[in-house]
Amino acid sequence: MKQHLLKTTLAVAGAMLASIPSFAASNQTAAPETGAQLEQRVRHELVMLPYFNIYDDLSFKVDDGRVILLGEVTRPTLKSDAETAVKRIAGVKSVENNIEVLPLSNFDNGIRARVARAVYGQSTLNRYAMGAQPSIHIIVKNGNVTLEGVVANQMDRNIAGIQANGVPGVFNVTNNLRVENKRS
Repeated sequence: MKQHLLKTTLAVAGAMLASIPSFAASNQTAAPETGAQLEQRVRHELVMLPYFNIYDDLSFKVDDGRVILLGEVTRPTLKSDAETAVKRIAGVKSVENNIEVLPLSNFDNGIRARVARAVYGQSTLNRYAMGAQPSIHIIVKNGNVTLEGVVANQMDRNIAGIQANGVPGVFNVTNNLRVENKRS
């Protein structure tokens, strides 16, 4: 009796496991039902790109299945990888790639490293360095720094701008950091 019950249980478990891959495969090919779902999938694909880091800024717009990629990146391969990843998403009809590849410059690379140390090394801001994708991105083009991303409050936004502005060699700082859950 125990052997029969065991065989039945294993057969049922095997049938259940066999149905899982077909469910997963059918779920991947299904088109997103809403624009919000498509935006979420695009955002996920962009942040999962292997060479996306704090010195890159990627953003996008979605309009009826048409995705427009925006931002600045330090590597040309990241620009093409972003386009390729977004094109593979179910529900994307076309992709317009307006990502700018920043010029190669040892001067800018030095500024990037110094600004990152100044911002993330500041005791009130070092919590933003946690996690796989830190929330403050540092874009440097020809000595001009732009801070992109999200911080918890206005004070953190101001401190990040001050820290970046104090780095030697920086010509100008544009602070585009957004404050999350801004209270009215």
